[in-house]
Amino acid sequence: MTHYDVIVLGLGAMGSSALHQLASRNVRVLGIDQYDPPHRLGSTHGESRITRVACGEGKMYSALARRSHRIWTELEQALDARLMTLNGLAVIAGPRGAHRHGNRRFLETTEEAAVLAGVDYKLLSPADMMARHPAFRIQSDEKVYYDWDSGYVMPEACIRAQLVRARQQKAEIGINERVLSYESVSGGVRVETDRGVYHAGQLIVTAGPWLPQILRTSVPVDLKVQRQVLYWFALEDRKALDMYRPENCPVYIWMVPDRDQNIYGFPAIGGVSDGMKVATEQEKTQDTPENVARTVSEDERRSMFETYVAPFFNGVTSQCVRAEVCLYTKVKDARFIIDRHPDMPNVIVASPCSGHGFKHSGGIGEVLAMLALGEPIPDDIDMRQFGFEEPSP
Repeated sequence: MTHYDVIVLGLGAMGSSALHQLASRNVRVLGIDQYDPPHRLGSTHGESRITRVACGEGKMYSALARRSHRIWTELEQALDARLMTLNGLAVIAGPRGAHRHGNRRFLETTEEAAVLAGVDYKLLSPADMMARHPAFRIQSDEKVYYDWDSGYVMPEACIRAQLVRARQQKAEIGINERVLSYESVSGGVRVETDRGVYHAGQLIVTAGPWLPQILRTSVPVDLKVQRQVLYWFALEDRKALDMYRPENCPVYIWMVPDRDQNIYGFPAIGGVSDGMKVATEQEKTQDTPENVARTVSEDERRSMFETYVAPFFNGVTSQCVRAEVCLYTKVKDARFIIDRHPDMPNVIVASPCSGHGFKHSGGIGEVLAMLALGEPIPDDIDMRQFGFEEPSP
């Protein structure tokens, strides 16, 4: 049996970050993944993810996002890599819009979080927003929150960079290795895989949509895995491409009017035929990684364009040049879980992150390393918000 200080199970967004942070602290750490990350079977793929310090999900997330920005900047410098672009964020909402994560005050909560986090922002009229960014068609009864501390990160590149740094710092990594069981034993945790048996003082489980299967015993939360589809639509011409370039088009979260879902999206980071990326927050399905439909039908592509793209954007064609399926693992109120397993004190669980976790993953990895090693958690991170038990109002 091989012994480690910490084992990390699952090397997606949270796991690769935790592995990097642990390796940087010179502890003996093993990371295990049943596939070869980054891959397209979980939750952390699809070219880009929004990052924002001021979050409409709540003020408690800002500290994690700021840490993630610092960590990604350090990785960019260490590896001469491109991971993050801060080109601005627009949150658009009005009285006829759907509501993200069930929060009817998503724009207002974003503004409140910005004030508390010291984020520079403005409230724009629809006319001002469209004059600055002509790709958008905004109704007169909507309003716009806009800040400059936000943008997008490249999920596959971030995972790859964190695994590279972890290897450089002597972490061991088992890829295409499947965990069969784990159990608490004297002095820590015993982990058995299809390749061997390992022992560690602490186990960190960051299994994303596989979490309901991996937890083994019940926990006091209801975990739901939901299918999400990301779409890329080709642009009309080079003039349209200019409208959607990062310097001319911010990332956005839009509670579009008279629809039952909100949309979010990104600038074009390729050419005309690579298109612009846009998605809705789909909450109508419950799936498993094994059974989810990974093919996106022509009806889905057509409906997305007609319902959520054509009425709200300029310069976009109906040609869907790409579609990707990913999985959100969610709990009530779109909370995060970063806590010790209630029945196994040497097992730390990090997930679900309820569809808005990637932007925080760098900071969450740092917190996981601190928890595993008994380091004090910074005062600006309120761990009571991220427990299995719901926090008090």
